[in-house]
Amino acid sequence: MRITALAGGVGGARFLRGLLAALRSSDDPARREAELTVVVNTADDVTLHGLRISPDLDSVMYTLGGGIDETRGWGRSEETSGVADELARYGRTPTWFTLGDKDIATHLVRTQALAEGRTLSRATEELCRRWAPDARLLPMTDDVVETHVDLAPVPEAERAAHDGEAGGRRVHFQEWWVRLHAAVPALAIEPVGAAAARPAPGVLEALGGADVVVLPPSNPVVSIGSILAVPGIRQALVDTPAPVVGVSPVVGGAPVRGMADACLAAIGVPTTAAAVAGLYADLLDGWLIAEGDEAPAPGPRPLAVRRRPLLMSGPAATAALAGAALDLALELAGERAGEVAPA
Repeated sequence: MRITALAGGVGGARFLRGLLAALRSSDDPARREAELTVVVNTADDVTLHGLRISPDLDSVMYTLGGGIDETRGWGRSEETSGVADELARYGRTPTWFTLGDKDIATHLVRTQALAEGRTLSRATEELCRRWAPDARLLPMTDDVVETHVDLAPVPEAERAAHDGEAGGRRVHFQEWWVRLHAAVPALAIEPVGAAAARPAPGVLEALGGADVVVLPPSNPVVSIGSILAVPGIRQALVDTPAPVVGVSPVVGGAPVRGMADACLAAIGVPTTAAAVAGLYADLLDGWLIAEGDEAPAPGPRPLAVRRRPLLMSGPAATAALAGAALDLALELAGERAGEVAPA
């Protein structure tokens, strides 16, 4: 069984760990031996202190490889910040983006590989040899894509509450997300460079050749949305013969994790499970939502909706959620096989 997933950072990484746990503990040999490929958002990538940082790739790699800081959900476990502290003493900015000492080693390996002419895909392969994540991790593109955010003007009386930010300018997504906590309204969010980017080697093949495609509960705008902005990827999902099943990142009108509501507001989309499904209406076959949430209105293709507990409160709950998504996908695949089977 070949499973392909699209993922962003913390929520997507934890879901994928649950999916692998559900697969490897299954009584079904096909599930136990399933191959997982993950197409990871790279529009969050940024260069700081001369280092090329890929936050979502690293979060997925560390989580599946057993090195993640479980409390924060990002960065390395048992991390220290000696280098970052020393940079601050030198007056080198920014200081709002946490660079852990062990994490810096990852960024150094990536930056050196890129400087030597290797692609981000090759650099990711090199890093994954150390972590053995039990999945093939593919960046969405080897081209440079960076999400930028247009900030709304901040009234002078409110600036102190936003780290002195006056707004009315364009910033990198990481500054809006990490320094400002997405509290300053965004007028627009743009994955700069996406329109000219090409899918990384293996991405389109992984989507077209999959038996199941899963959209974990990642941020629909700056994670899944950025991946879909790379030409060819969205169409590959529309065309794939595999059922495409997604998990809502919204429960009861609020994001399960993070500040996806601020991102949805920037593109004029309500923070509801139904509205998020609408962003994927042309490619989605199955959708998991929470009890009490409204199902999406009928779209351009049939959509199977199931209500399940969506909170990833621990390993067992996460594995159950991932297993439910896989169950729905295989149910839909079986229905399709029955439709085309000879009488």
